Amino acid sequence: MNARIASIVGITLLAQGMTWAEGTFDRLRERLEFGSHDGWFRARLSGSLELEAYAIQHPVSDLVFSARDFINPRLVLSLDAQLGDSIYVFGQARLDRRFDPTDAGPLRPRLDELAVRWSPGGSQKITFQAGQFATVVGQWPRRHAAWENAFITAPLPYDNLLGIWDRAAPGSVETLLEWAHVRPASDAMEVHSDKNQRLPIIWGPSYTSGAAIAGLYGAFEYAIEVKNASLSSRPKDWNEGGDRWDHPTLGARIGWRPDPRWNLGLSASGGTYLAPEARPTLAPGTGFGDYRQFVLAHDVSFAWHHVQLWGEIHAARFELPGFDDAETVAYFVESKVKFGPQWFLAIRWNQQLFGKITDAEGRDVSWGRDVWRIDVAPGYRFSPHTQLKVQLSLRHETPAPRELTHSIATQLTIRF
Repeated sequence: MNARIASIVGITLLAQGMTWAEGTFDRLRERLEFGSHDGWFRARLSGSLELEAYAIQHPVSDLVFSARDFINPRLVLSLDAQLGDSIYVFGQARLDRRFDPTDAGPLRPRLDELAVRWSPGGSQKITFQAGQFATVVGQWPRRHAAWENAFITAPLPYDNLLGIWDRAAPGSVETLLEWAHVRPASDAMEVHSDKNQRLPIIWGPSYTSGAAIAGLYGAFEYAIEVKNASLSSRPKDWNEGGDRWDHPTLGARIGWRPDPRWNLGLSASGGTYLAPEARPTLAPGTGFGDYRQFVLAHDVSFAWHHVQLWGEIHAARFELPGFDDAETVAYFVESKVKFGPQWFLAIRWNQQLFGKITDAEGRDVSWGRDVWRIDVAPGYRFSPHTQLKVQLSLRHETPAPRELTHSIATQLTIRF
């Protein structure tokens, strides 16, 4: 615990010390904006330096890949460019160990987003977009970046790893229960050991590749996308082509804004969740099109003065030829309250429930471990460029080697 406290204190002191460089950040921001004299071309580079410290009580089935406490650095660079009234180009690159927090491996550069958007005549009624970009499903992917997100980790539907693998298809219910660590019971290290095999309902913002059509009509907004991989696909597969385009994923969202305070949406997605490497494990007489993931989601947000509220619920079904489909429901509700221009406090309740599946003995058993998690995150903005957050999480799973676990995370963000 002393090391955990030292990490938090150290990052806090670093954040306080960065306030002296505010003038430098302002000048850098101005130098990273450029364009043509007639205004037809405008572009801006921006980014953030992010330093995170994690102290985790194992086992945890979330997208944090380490068996010990660790520090995770990250550099994010973003490009926004406008060409005339109709064409917009955006991209995002990172320098980190991997997309999700980990203490393994060297720092490496990676391109997460690169897309072009065309709005005929500059109209918002219809736009066309192609490239690698976040999914249109839900609202959280639009605000997942470190500065906008009140928390450090993702909510449970985007974060909790299931007993579903993409590199292999389960040959029996017993195999699925083993992968989900439901039966037989697993110890903490066994739960951690196969995290690289398992999938969530949605992997973070799901920066998959493809094309989309979106637009606004009065109080309504819509978006339809076709992507190379499912919502649950892992980051290394987001920009792959080849065999994945034989079974594309379709997604859509329709939203309604009755007034500026509210945003309500309904989303759906369907596509194959297996990777090409799973071909030898498919059931006889089946193909990738028989192993599909379907997601139906509802999202809502509300903002009033210093209070913001968000909520999403995701119902997912994974097709498993030869036995029952695996169904699960996950949701979260979060609030953020600002106490003046610098302090804020965020609280989030997450829960995931699993459906029943018939085992070899004819009994109906849950195919996953029901879980709830509560996250509390106080934050402080030292300046328009520097922000510090601390997240305390309490997680309960059943059945599990340890039903109640806790974790602490700290994140310093310096944007420019």
